[in-house]
Amino acid sequence: MNFTGQRYWLVGASEGLGRALAHKMSAAGAELVISARSETRLLELADELPNKAQVIALDLSDGVSVAKAGADLGRLDGVVFVAGVYWPMSANQWDGANAVAMAEINFTGAFRVLEQVMPQFLERDSGHIVITGSLSGFRGLPGAIGYGASKAGVMSLAESLYADLRTSGIKVQVANPGFIETRLTDKNKFRMPFIMSPEKAADQMMRHMAGKRFKRSFPTLFSWFFRFSQFWPDWLYYRIFS
Repeated sequence: MNFTGQRYWLVGASEGLGRALAHKMSAAGAELVISARSETRLLELADELPNKAQVIALDLSDGVSVAKAGADLGRLDGVVFVAGVYWPMSANQWDGANAVAMAEINFTGAFRVLEQVMPQFLERDSGHIVITGSLSGFRGLPGAIGYGASKAGVMSLAESLYADLRTSGIKVQVANPGFIETRLTDKNKFRMPFIMSPEKAADQMMRHMAGKRFKRSFPTLFSWFFRFSQFWPDWLYYRIFS
């Protein structure tokens, strides 16, 4: 796949994986529309990018804000949804506000974004949809109330999109990364195996986006542990992860 001259909306671009991916997509020739909550960070990022970039700040938890952003998009060739918020949260330390925020931004936010691009993709029978899930979305994990559920939701959303659109001209992909060094994972107090820099994770994303496969989970060895755990009996799975 050649990104030169392709116009992509990158949602969640201000830091971490999104920021690293913006640099790589722009260097590959893509013209970007970059979105996140912080307009200041987006403007700084736009100045760093080698190719043209349009800045549109938005709040994914606010449908009006996302619709307003959608009205300024113009024609797009693709959308990449990497936005997300995270707070470690156990059911024993319930925090309803953070749980709802993770659901609103990580999951419902994806629907709000798709609402802005699906009409033009369907009308043209062309487009590229990339959704970011997580290895934590394959099966329930301790301390992942809110985040794990929201990622499982967007992974299921991507699978349904692919099932409906795989014979159309609209390309659908999902990427499921493991731990990435960001301000979000800085909140974790446990050891994070195979943790990646945002740049290495963005390399994996770029290879996936340029290919034909629907799903990519990485790092590969670490992902096998999560994917195969779906076939373990409950007594074994929860004994290991607890």
